[in-house]
Amino acid sequence: MTYNSSSALLHAALDAVLHGWYVFPLRPGTKRPALHGETACRGTGPCAGGHRKWEDRATNDPDRIQAAWSHAPYNVGIATGPSRLVVVDLDRPKAKSSSGAPCGATTFQALCERAGHAVPDTYRTRTASGGEHLYFTAPHGLRLGNTAGTIAPLVDTRAWGGYVVAAGSTTPAGQYEAPYDRLAAPLPAWLQTILQPVPKASEAPSGVVAGQSRRYADVALTNEARNVATAQVGERETKLFRAARALGRFVAWGDLPRSVVEQALQEGGEAAGLSASECRSTLRSALDWSIAHNQSRRDAA
Repeated sequence: MTYNSSSALLHAALDAVLHGWYVFPLRPGTKRPALHGETACRGTGPCAGGHRKWEDRATNDPDRIQAAWSHAPYNVGIATGPSRLVVVDLDRPKAKSSSGAPCGATTFQALCERAGHAVPDTYRTRTASGGEHLYFTAPHGLRLGNTAGTIAPLVDTRAWGGYVVAAGSTTPAGQYEAPYDRLAAPLPAWLQTILQPVPKASEAPSGVVAGQSRRYADVALTNEARNVATAQVGERETKLFRAARALGRFVAWGDLPRSVVEQALQEGGEAAGLSASECRSTLRSALDWSIAHNQSRRDAA
Protein backbone atom coordinates (compact mmCIF):
# COMPACT_ATOMS: atom_id res chain seq x y z
CA MET A 1 0.00 0.00 0.00
CA THR A 2 1.38 3.40 -1.03
CA TYR A 3 0.12 6.12 1.22
CA ASN A 4 -0.84 9.56 -0.02
CA SER A 5 1.89 12.20 -0.16
CA SER A 6 2.17 14.93 2.43
CA SER A 7 0.94 17.48 -0.12
CA ALA A 8 -2.22 15.47 -0.91
CA LEU A 9 -2.96 14.98 2.79
CA LEU A 10 -2.27 18.65 3.50
CA HIS A 11 -4.83 19.45 0.82
CA ALA A 12 -7.30 17.06 2.52
CA ALA A 13 -6.75 18.79 5.88
CA LEU A 14 -7.24 22.25 4.39
CA ASP A 15 -10.33 21.07 2.53
CA ALA A 16 -11.83 19.95 5.85
CA VAL A 17 -11.10 23.40 7.28
CA LEU A 18 -12.97 25.00 4.36
CA HIS A 19 -16.02 23.14 5.66
CA GLY A 20 -15.47 24.76 9.05
CA TRP A 21 -14.07 21.65 10.76
CA TYR A 22 -11.21 21.23 13.21
CA VAL A 23 -8.45 18.77 12.30
CA PHE A 24 -5.46 17.06 13.88
CA PRO A 25 -2.82 14.64 12.52
CA LEU A 26 -3.19 10.87 12.57
CA ARG A 27 -0.19 8.57 12.27
CA PRO A 28 0.66 7.90 8.61
CA GLY A 29 -1.44 5.08 7.21
CA THR A 30 -3.46 4.61 10.42
CA LYS A 31 -6.50 5.88 12.33
CA ARG A 32 -4.53 6.59 15.52
CA PRO A 33 -3.74 10.15 16.69
CA ALA A 34 -0.15 11.24 16.04
CA LEU A 35 -0.13 13.41 19.18
CA HIS A 36 1.37 12.12 22.41
CA GLY A 37 -0.78 10.60 25.14
CA GLU A 38 -1.14 11.79 28.71
CA THR A 39 1.34 9.27 30.12
CA ALA A 40 4.05 10.49 27.73
CA CYS A 41 3.27 14.17 28.23
CA ARG A 42 6.30 16.27 29.32
CA GLY A 43 4.23 19.33 30.16
CA THR A 44 5.97 21.53 27.61
CA GLY A 45 4.90 23.44 24.51
CA PRO A 46 1.13 23.32 24.00
CA CYS A 47 0.87 21.22 27.19
CA ALA A 48 2.73 23.70 29.41
CA GLY A 49 -0.47 24.41 31.30
CA GLY A 50 -1.47 20.76 31.51
CA HIS A 51 -1.87 17.89 29.07
CA ARG A 52 -3.97 18.70 26.03
CA LYS A 53 -5.44 15.76 24.12
CA TRP A 54 -6.19 15.66 20.43
CA GLU A 55 -9.66 17.19 20.88
CA ASP A 56 -8.13 20.21 22.62
CA ARG A 57 -5.39 20.62 20.03
CA ALA A 58 -7.50 20.20 16.90
CA THR A 59 -7.28 23.36 14.82
CA ASN A 60 -8.71 25.20 11.84
CA ASP A 61 -5.65 27.47 11.55
CA PRO A 62 -4.12 26.98 8.07
CA ASP A 63 -0.64 28.04 9.27
CA ARG A 64 -0.60 25.44 12.05
CA ILE A 65 -1.88 22.82 9.63
CA GLN A 66 0.76 23.71 7.05
CA ALA A 67 3.47 23.38 9.70
CA ALA A 68 2.20 20.04 11.02
CA TRP A 69 1.77 18.32 7.66
CA SER A 70 5.20 19.47 6.47
CA HIS A 71 6.77 16.90 8.83
CA ALA A 72 5.15 13.69 7.57
CA PRO A 73 2.26 12.32 5.44
CA TYR A 74 -0.15 12.33 8.35
CA ASN A 75 -3.68 11.10 7.84
CA VAL A 76 -6.35 13.63 8.79
CA GLY A 77 -8.56 13.36 11.85
CA ILE A 78 -11.64 15.55 12.29
CA ALA A 79 -12.56 16.32 15.92
CA THR A 80 -16.33 16.11 15.71
CA GLY A 81 -17.17 17.99 18.91
CA PRO A 82 -15.25 21.22 18.23
CA SER A 83 -16.43 21.01 14.60
CA ARG A 84 -20.09 20.99 15.75
CA LEU A 85 -20.54 17.71 13.94
CA VAL A 86 -22.53 14.59 14.65
CA VAL A 87 -21.25 11.84 12.36
CA VAL A 88 -23.28 8.67 11.88
CA ASP A 89 -20.95 5.72 11.26
CA LEU A 90 -22.58 2.97 9.18
CA ASP A 91 -20.35 -0.05 9.55
CA ARG A 92 -20.22 -3.38 7.79
CA PRO A 93 -20.48 -6.79 9.51
CA LYS A 94 -17.16 -8.25 10.55
CA ALA A 95 -15.75 -11.05 8.40
CA LYS A 96 -16.46 -13.66 11.09
CA SER A 97 -20.07 -12.60 11.63
CA SER A 98 -23.10 -14.22 10.03
CA SER A 99 -23.18 -13.70 6.27
CA GLY A 100 -26.86 -12.75 6.53
CA ALA A 101 -26.30 -9.92 9.01
CA PRO A 102 -27.47 -6.54 7.60
CA CYS A 103 -24.95 -3.75 7.29
CA GLY A 104 -25.22 -0.45 9.15
CA ALA A 105 -26.58 1.32 6.07
CA THR A 106 -29.48 -1.15 5.92
CA THR A 107 -30.35 -0.88 9.61
CA PHE A 108 -30.10 2.94 9.49
CA GLN A 109 -32.42 3.04 6.49
CA ALA A 110 -34.91 0.92 8.43
CA LEU A 111 -34.59 3.31 11.39
CA CYS A 112 -35.31 6.27 9.09
CA GLU A 113 -38.36 4.52 7.64
CA ARG A 114 -39.75 3.78 11.11
CA ALA A 115 -39.33 7.47 11.91
CA GLY A 116 -41.21 8.36 8.71
CA HIS A 117 -38.26 9.95 6.91
CA ALA A 118 -35.94 9.20 4.02
CA VAL A 119 -32.22 8.73 4.63
CA PRO A 120 -30.95 12.34 4.89
CA ASP A 121 -29.04 13.83 1.97
CA THR A 122 -25.83 15.18 3.46
CA TYR A 123 -22.05 15.18 3.20
CA ARG A 124 -20.77 11.63 3.43
CA THR A 125 -17.57 9.69 3.08
CA ARG A 126 -16.94 6.10 2.05
CA THR A 127 -14.67 4.49 4.61
CA ALA A 128 -11.70 2.24 3.88
CA SER A 129 -13.68 -0.80 5.10
CA GLY A 130 -16.63 -0.10 2.79
CA GLY A 131 -18.86 1.60 5.34
CA GLU A 132 -20.14 5.17 5.31
CA HIS A 133 -19.90 8.27 7.47
CA LEU A 134 -22.87 10.68 7.33
CA TYR A 135 -22.00 14.20 8.55
CA PHE A 136 -24.55 16.46 10.27
CA THR A 137 -24.15 19.87 11.89
CA ALA A 138 -25.32 20.00 15.50
CA PRO A 139 -27.49 22.86 16.78
CA HIS A 140 -25.68 25.52 18.81
CA GLY A 141 -25.56 24.58 22.46
CA LEU A 142 -26.21 20.87 21.91
CA ARG A 143 -23.46 18.68 23.37
CA LEU A 144 -23.98 15.05 22.43
CA GLY A 145 -21.52 12.28 23.22
CA ASN A 146 -20.59 9.19 21.22
CA THR A 147 -22.77 6.10 20.86
CA ALA A 148 -21.88 2.55 19.84
CA GLY A 149 -24.69 0.41 18.46
CA THR A 150 -27.33 1.93 20.72
CA ILE A 151 -29.55 3.44 18.04
CA ALA A 152 -29.31 0.46 15.67
CA PRO A 153 -26.96 -2.50 15.01
CA LEU A 154 -23.71 -1.45 13.30
CA VAL A 155 -24.70 2.23 13.60
CA ASP A 156 -22.41 4.34 15.80
CA THR A 157 -22.21 8.10 16.22
CA ARG A 158 -19.33 10.46 16.89
CA ALA A 159 -19.74 13.86 18.53
CA TRP A 160 -17.98 15.32 21.61
CA GLY A 161 -15.13 13.07 22.65
CA GLY A 162 -14.93 11.46 19.22
CA TYR A 163 -13.31 11.88 15.85
CA VAL A 164 -13.53 10.51 12.32
CA VAL A 165 -10.96 9.97 9.58
CA ALA A 166 -11.28 12.59 6.86
CA ALA A 167 -11.66 11.96 3.15
CA GLY A 168 -8.27 11.72 1.45
CA SER A 169 -6.72 9.65 4.24
CA THR A 170 -5.44 6.16 3.43
CA THR A 171 -5.00 2.99 5.50
CA PRO A 172 -3.92 -0.53 4.51
CA ALA A 173 -7.63 -1.33 4.03
CA GLY A 174 -8.08 1.43 1.46
CA GLN A 175 -8.84 5.12 1.09
CA TYR A 176 -11.48 7.36 2.66
CA GLU A 177 -13.37 9.11 -0.11
CA ALA A 178 -16.08 11.75 -0.43
CA PRO A 179 -17.92 10.64 -3.60
CA TYR A 180 -20.33 13.61 -3.74
CA ASP A 181 -19.85 17.33 -3.20
CA ARG A 182 -22.36 18.10 -0.45
CA LEU A 183 -22.60 20.34 2.57
CA ALA A 184 -23.26 18.76 5.95
CA ALA A 185 -27.00 18.98 6.59
CA PRO A 186 -28.42 20.03 9.97
CA LEU A 187 -28.96 17.14 12.38
CA PRO A 188 -32.58 15.98 11.82
CA ALA A 189 -34.82 16.72 14.79
CA TRP A 190 -36.07 13.12 14.96
CA LEU A 191 -32.50 11.80 15.09
CA GLN A 192 -31.55 14.36 17.72
CA THR A 193 -34.43 13.12 19.87
CA ILE A 194 -33.16 9.55 19.63
CA LEU A 195 -29.58 10.57 20.46
CA GLN A 196 -30.43 12.79 23.42
CA PRO A 197 -30.50 10.79 26.66
CA VAL A 198 -33.77 10.54 28.54
CA PRO A 199 -33.61 13.16 31.31
CA LYS A 200 -33.01 11.67 34.72
CA ALA A 201 -35.66 12.49 37.26
CA SER A 202 -34.23 14.43 40.17
CA GLU A 203 -36.41 12.47 42.52
CA ALA A 204 -38.45 9.29 42.13
CA PRO A 205 -42.17 9.48 42.89
CA SER A 206 -42.67 9.38 46.64
CA GLY A 207 -44.83 6.70 48.21
CA VAL A 208 -46.23 9.35 50.54
CA VAL A 209 -47.96 11.96 48.40
CA ALA A 210 -51.13 13.81 48.93
CA GLY A 211 -54.31 12.79 47.13
CA GLN A 212 -55.88 9.56 46.00
CA SER A 213 -55.11 10.27 42.33
CA ARG A 214 -51.36 10.58 42.97
CA ARG A 215 -51.32 7.41 45.03
CA TYR A 216 -53.14 5.66 42.20
CA ALA A 217 -50.63 7.10 39.70
CA ASP A 218 -47.68 5.77 41.71
CA VAL A 219 -49.18 2.29 41.82
CA ALA A 220 -50.01 2.40 38.11
CA LEU A 221 -46.44 3.44 37.27
CA THR A 222 -44.97 0.57 39.26
CA ASN A 223 -47.34 -2.00 37.74
CA GLU A 224 -46.93 -0.80 34.15
CA ALA A 225 -43.12 -0.69 34.42
CA ARG A 226 -43.13 -4.25 35.80
CA ASN A 227 -45.42 -5.45 32.99
CA VAL A 228 -43.11 -3.97 30.37
CA ALA A 229 -39.94 -5.36 31.94
CA THR A 230 -41.37 -8.91 32.04
CA ALA A 231 -42.90 -8.84 28.54
CA GLN A 232 -42.05 -11.75 26.26
CA VAL A 233 -40.70 -11.59 22.72
CA GLY A 234 -43.55 -10.71 20.38
CA GLU A 235 -45.41 -8.56 22.89
CA ARG A 236 -42.73 -6.16 24.15
CA GLU A 237 -43.44 -3.20 21.86
CA THR A 238 -47.20 -3.59 22.31
CA LYS A 239 -46.93 -3.62 26.10
CA LEU A 240 -44.59 -0.64 26.08
CA PHE A 241 -46.96 1.28 23.81
CA ARG A 242 -50.02 0.50 25.93
CA ALA A 243 -48.20 1.35 29.16
CA ALA A 244 -47.16 4.74 27.77
CA ARG A 245 -50.72 5.43 26.60
CA ALA A 246 -52.07 4.48 30.04
CA LEU A 247 -49.58 6.56 32.01
CA GLY A 248 -49.70 9.57 29.71
CA ARG A 249 -52.97 10.68 31.29
CA PHE A 250 -51.25 11.05 34.67
CA VAL A 251 -48.63 13.23 32.99
CA ALA A 252 -51.39 15.36 31.44
CA TRP A 253 -53.11 15.70 34.83
CA GLY A 254 -49.93 16.65 36.66
CA ASP A 255 -49.79 13.53 38.82
CA LEU A 256 -46.52 12.22 37.34
CA PRO A 257 -43.63 14.08 35.66
CA ARG A 258 -43.09 12.97 32.09
CA SER A 259 -39.39 12.39 32.78
CA VAL A 260 -40.27 9.91 35.55
CA VAL A 261 -42.62 7.95 33.27
CA GLU A 262 -40.08 7.95 30.43
CA GLN A 263 -37.27 6.78 32.68
CA ALA A 264 -39.29 3.96 34.26
CA LEU A 265 -40.66 2.66 30.94
CA GLN A 266 -37.33 3.13 29.15
CA GLU A 267 -35.63 0.98 31.77
CA GLY A 268 -38.43 -1.57 31.61
CA GLY A 269 -38.31 -1.79 27.82
CA GLU A 270 -34.54 -2.22 27.75
CA ALA A 271 -34.79 -4.86 30.50
CA ALA A 272 -37.22 -6.75 28.26
CA GLY A 273 -34.71 -6.70 25.40
CA LEU A 274 -35.77 -3.70 23.31
CA SER A 275 -33.07 -1.33 22.08
CA ALA A 276 -32.77 2.13 23.61
CA SER A 277 -33.83 3.76 20.32
CA GLU A 278 -36.89 1.52 19.97
CA CYS A 279 -37.98 2.44 23.47
CA ARG A 280 -37.47 6.18 22.93
CA SER A 281 -39.35 6.17 19.63
CA THR A 282 -42.34 4.25 21.02
CA LEU A 283 -42.47 6.28 24.22
CA ARG A 284 -42.32 9.59 22.40
CA SER A 285 -45.24 8.90 20.08
CA ALA A 286 -47.44 7.12 22.66
CA LEU A 287 -46.95 9.72 25.38
CA ASP A 288 -47.48 12.62 22.98
CA TRP A 289 -50.80 11.11 21.89
CA SER A 290 -51.98 10.32 25.41
CA ILE A 291 -51.09 13.73 26.81
CA ALA A 292 -52.85 15.48 23.93
CA HIS A 293 -56.02 13.40 24.40
CA ASN A 294 -56.22 13.56 28.21
CA GLN A 295 -56.11 17.26 29.01
CA SER A 296 -59.37 17.07 31.01
CA ARG A 297 -59.23 14.94 34.16
CA ARG A 298 -61.75 12.13 34.47
CA ASP A 299 -62.52 10.51 37.80
CA ALA A 300 -60.48 7.37 38.29
CA ALA A 301 -62.43 4.16 38.75
